[in-house]
Amino acid sequence: MISKQRIFCLLSVSLILMASCRKEVLPPQAVGPTPSERQIKWHEFEQYAFIHFTTNTFTDKEWGYGDESESVFNPTAFDPEQWVKTLKAAGLNGLVLTCKHHDGFCLWPSAYTEHSVKNSPFKGGKGDVVREVSDACRKYGLFFGVYLSPWDRNFAKYASPDYITYYRNQLTELLTNYGEITEIWFDGANGGDGYYGGAREMRKIDNRTYYDWPNTHAIARRLAPGAVMFSDAGPDIRWCGNERGFIGDPNWCTISADTLYPGKSGITGLLNHGDENGDNWIPAEVDVSIRPGWFYHASEDDKVRTPENLFKIYMESVGRGSSLILNIPPDRRGLFHENDVKALLGWKKLLDEAFDVNLAYGAKATADTYRGKSELYAASNAIDGYKDTYWATDDGVTTGTIEIDMYRLRKVSYLVIQEYINLGQRVKSFVVEARKGGKWEQLAEGTTIGYKRILPLGGVETSALRVKITASKACPLISNLEIY
Repeated sequence: MISKQRIFCLLSVSLILMASCRKEVLPPQAVGPTPSERQIKWHEFEQYAFIHFTTNTFTDKEWGYGDESESVFNPTAFDPEQWVKTLKAAGLNGLVLTCKHHDGFCLWPSAYTEHSVKNSPFKGGKGDVVREVSDACRKYGLFFGVYLSPWDRNFAKYASPDYITYYRNQLTELLTNYGEITEIWFDGANGGDGYYGGAREMRKIDNRTYYDWPNTHAIARRLAPGAVMFSDAGPDIRWCGNERGFIGDPNWCTISADTLYPGKSGITGLLNHGDENGDNWIPAEVDVSIRPGWFYHASEDDKVRTPENLFKIYMESVGRGSSLILNIPPDRRGLFHENDVKALLGWKKLLDEAFDVNLAYGAKATADTYRGKSELYAASNAIDGYKDTYWATDDGVTTGTIEIDMYRLRKVSYLVIQEYINLGQRVKSFVVEARKGGKWEQLAEGTTIGYKRILPLGGVETSALRVKITASKACPLISNLEIY
């Protein structure tokens, strides 16, 4: 018969062993800044549209002066459902609408100005572009975002404190009357010459202090808690530093917000690459237009980007861990032009062909090391199709190799790799190798991964690929590997 003391000792040993086992397989701790829930949701959208539409569409301008008559705004066949159905067919997941550009004309019947659709011939002054576009987005399952230019070349009191009240009143209208808002876009163009209620003069402001951005952001956060806010410096997503359609390599989602101020030397490079040691999670958004201009111009109908060029932009934005906001400007009818639609659908065809069959599905994944020898962190987690599982190494192990065996020769053109960014961005460099003739041959190399990295592999024939993490800020966490 076993004594009570013996039983107590056995239980104590068991508890110690269980605690030891639990300690071995504890999940990794976060490293550095991590994304908020709304930022993770934004990362997952990957690609969506920018819609530039206002009086400029009818005056053939890019930046309206602010003295344009409301009467010029009169699309003859306005159909936001045509926009949204086209975007959905092209694989885009939402849109951001220029509700008010620098000219100050409002696409909704704002209670705070006469310079809006309510004084245009559009639908007899009863139209509301923002309402119809937001309704179309919800009908077809796309997210809806708003752009409200901080600069207003029409408003008489721009550059005075009164304008800040006006601006916040309009922001409140947009964030309370049009359902869920997913993204709020604050442009960086501020101050200069304008109509300003007839003054026709130059007005300068300090855009670091004039708008009192912390309080403006607080209003937006209260009214639209799930929305990400874009500006050159965030607070949620940052500009990529160019309008040419690419993010840098490396691309860190981390950056210190206090380093992002106008006039700073080297600011575009910092925006384009981020900062490995940054204090904030402020990932970059790549903004680019499908045409040379941001608004519609008939003279650019033959200058629409080709599907091949759009595919290149995708690879250098989404494929480098950023998100892509692609501008498609409606024409004077209020429709996407046929040439733009053709380019978008051609681009989608190229994407579908390139990323059709995931060759990692049904393959075997192994790794030279994995966390605590626990299946919770084994290599198989990287190809199981679940975004919240991942391959991980032990703390302090910042390199490692994961191998994907496809069992037979396959032609491979692209590798998709994703980190589990919920616990921070970690990987600093990696290489991709293919097994050929019993030997491993390097096909590609990369720096950062982040939310997603796509590498072209050149169409090589191989039965196995392996990814070697060669440097990482902490134990690497790879949540997804796909082979095409």
